[in-house]
Amino acid sequence: DVQLQASGGGLVQTGGSLRLSCATSGFKFDDYSVGWFRQAPGKEREGVSYITSGTGSGDGRSDYADSVKGRFTIASDNAKNTVYLQMNSLKPEDTAVYYCAAGPPYGLGYKPSEASFNFWGRGTQVTVSS
Repeated sequence: DVQLQASGGGLVQTGGSLRLSCATSGFKFDDYSVGWFRQAPGKEREGVSYITSGTGSGDGRSDYADSVKGRFTIASDNAKNTVYLQMNSLKPEDTAVYYCAAGPPYGLGYKPSEASFNFWGRGTQVTVSS
């Protein structure tokens, strides 16, 4: 069975940092895409960052929502089947439940969305105080 478990959330002050982890199992980790999404109270779930092995040689990449570019970094540890989301310079508007999800790899020019991912884990709460 495919399983994803997000962890690392918590309460942090504005400007602080957190590192989220997404531990995965049940699929070939280095031939998949993993995305981080978040949902704030009263808002729709939105994509935050994605990482993919790509569909061709050398086209693996990571992508970020404009709202987090330069502040968040996604990285994968293939040996641990884990994807991390390092979040720096946190703002109150980053407050949300964060989810990780997995899906097939995508190639150059493809813009991932929620529909691109078919396995989802439970979320972890991130709260940024002002």
